[in-house]
Amino acid sequence: MKILVLIWVCLHLSEGLGRIILKKGKSLHQVMEEYGVLETFLKNHPKVGPAAKYFNNESVSYEAITNYMVSFYFGKISIGTLPQNFLVLFDTGSSSLWVPSTYSQPGLLVDRNRFNPSLSSTFRENGQTYTLSYGSGSLSVVLGYDTVTVRNIVVNNQEFGLSENEPSNPFYYSDFDGILGTAYPNMAVGNAPTVMQGQLTQPIFSFYFSHQPTHQYGGELTLGGVDTQLYSGRIVWTPVTWELYWQIAIQEFATGNQVMGLCFQGCQAIVDTGTSLLAVSPQYMGSFFQAASTQEPGCNEFTKFVVNCNYVQSMPTITFIVSGFQFPLPPSAYVFNNNGYCRLGTEAACLSSPLWILGDVFLKEYYSVYDMANGRVGFALSA
Repeated sequence: MKILVLIWVCLHLSEGLGRIILKKGKSLHQVMEEYGVLETFLKNHPKVGPAAKYFNNESVSYEAITNYMVSFYFGKISIGTLPQNFLVLFDTGSSSLWVPSTYSQPGLLVDRNRFNPSLSSTFRENGQTYTLSYGSGSLSVVLGYDTVTVRNIVVNNQEFGLSENEPSNPFYYSDFDGILGTAYPNMAVGNAPTVMQGQLTQPIFSFYFSHQPTHQYGGELTLGGVDTQLYSGRIVWTPVTWELYWQIAIQEFATGNQVMGLCFQGCQAIVDTGTSLLAVSPQYMGSFFQAASTQEPGCNEFTKFVVNCNYVQSMPTITFIVSGFQFPLPPSAYVFNNNGYCRLGTEAACLSSPLWILGDVFLKEYYSVYDMANGRVGFALSA
């Protein structure tokens, strides 16, 4: 009955009702996604609703993103002929694609989908072995080539890694299989072209992370363009400063109404969908931690910065200034409240050079656009 009601409402979108917001701030599009009827409905009614462009315009493709514990956002791809399906984390902080494979023993990760090269008629083996490193650990992969499909985008002879082992963290605790890196190819194994590079009619993609993610719906990835329904106002563009990560410049940082003066010599940040928290070099964050009444962390410390939930509303808004525009994060964005247990959504970023990492804490507030052709990143307020 609920599905019939949803479809009845959808049919009236063409009569000028526009974007309908349902209870708890969810759009009709989101609710239909949760019930599993969105794609079928749009295919059967290609001219109804603003999301019709996903199916009318072959240059733009839409991928729903699943969420796991407000920490990981992943979607579906397939590899090989016949296709073998995988759930992968779409990661702007890395550039290589890898999935679990039959080259490794299942071990603890018995429930993961595993690529079987013998079942694909288009697979070619490279034979080289590489180690891929991430913040949570590393793994070894054997390189191969095969057809990779993301929605209606088909990439032939894409290089990817077949795992020989998988680290238990974070994969033991999450529901995705592997990682699809969407940063620049200079960081990929052997500088190989990424799945995104050169395969889109417009080499641009964008992410929306829901403010209230569920396991059924965490957000959306738009390939080849942007979805104007998922943000408000204008997109603010800022140039990529180093074509390795999606790295940008931060002009200044403020807590409350106080400009901290931390970036008088310039600050740099990585926009990273694969990092769940706001990661900051400790030398930048001392003043903020003091304002939040927590101990300033050092490198290699894994302390969860607990705060008194009663004081969250009085904590300062932190603001990033990028390309002359302010991007504020209120306490509700950077403090996680789990049934009365509150902690900061931050961690120490101890890299070879001092960098902020604008992870999902930031990206839930701001729709992000990645324009490889013009070397720039765009932000707009999420809808």
